[in-house]
Amino acid sequence: MKMMNIPGKTKQIYLIFAFGLLLASCSHNKKVDVSNIDVNVKIERFDHDFDDMSRKPMAQQALFLHKKYGAFYQDFIERVLQAGNANDTAYFATLRKVFATQAYKDLKHAVDSIYPNVDKQNIELTDAFRRIRYYFPRKPLPKVYAYFSGFQAQTTIGNNYFGIGLDEFLGADSKFYPALINAYPHYISRRFTPENMAPRVVEGLLTQDLYPESDNDKTLLAKMIYNGKILYAMDQLLPDAADSTKIGYTNAQLKWCEDFKSQIWGYFLGENLLYEVDDQKMGKYLSEAPFTPGLGEKNESAPKLAVWTGWQIVRQYMDKHPDVKLEELMADDDAQNILKESKYRPKAKE
Repeated sequence: MKMMNIPGKTKQIYLIFAFGLLLASCSHNKKVDVSNIDVNVKIERFDHDFDDMSRKPMAQQALFLHKKYGAFYQDFIERVLQAGNANDTAYFATLRKVFATQAYKDLKHAVDSIYPNVDKQNIELTDAFRRIRYYFPRKPLPKVYAYFSGFQAQTTIGNNYFGIGLDEFLGADSKFYPALINAYPHYISRRFTPENMAPRVVEGLLTQDLYPESDNDKTLLAKMIYNGKILYAMDQLLPDAADSTKIGYTNAQLKWCEDFKSQIWGYFLGENLLYEVDDQKMGKYLSEAPFTPGLGEKNESAPKLAVWTGWQIVRQYMDKHPDVKLEELMADDDAQNILKESKYRPKAKE
């Protein structure tokens, strides 16, 4: 998956990251009433304001964009489009070339066709952001901007903003994605759907802003529990989202994990993987892939088995410790104790 690091006062990361059957237990999705929390998300259509540069005096519109979008505009010009220094009008020549291309016009037409408005997404993110405010009241909430970047970045996070690349949420059957197979194989692009937008925003905020992974998380167990906590937090912040959407599985992959959860756990124990620290050895159990090599027949196994297993451990831990608040869970870096207290010993499916 494509990831772009943006230097700045705060950590700014460009990240790439299906909508299916809801299998989560009600005990994992504690749907609290947040309707009275004063948070309302309005996704600003930067893509529309940016397109105005093709018709209005460019210098005048650039000043408007600088004022309205601040750091995001500079990051978009310099890091996403790589058009030049946003404080030097020499980049205008690059933008004029971009606006003149048929590729830009075709992509703009597709984005506008799928997203004539973002009313549905505003509602979904308003609910999610209210839940963030409920569970993490001290955490500031970012402004949300929508753009398209020529498939450079699905989501972006920076100084007080979260950006959404609409061109990577056009739907799994978009005509654009087959041509991008080298950058985004089908097991990635099948998740480029409108239903994935809110989960990817919440995931990005959790992993890149609210609770980034600690450099001390060296072992596979620590990484399992960290990812499990992220997904458990998504259970609470997105109570209506399918488990498959949150983790990025197909329904068949999710079912495979449920059917073979005992064998998966036995494999981790038998291969002495929990305290593995070699990145290359751990990677096949943490990374995006079509399946996990060496497990399952005919490549039907799910990928990211350490992530899925960590999720189940954290869920079981929280089921056994209902007094632990979500904020306390996220701050708890004792992966060994969470595993111990979860008493995670999945039984083979009969």
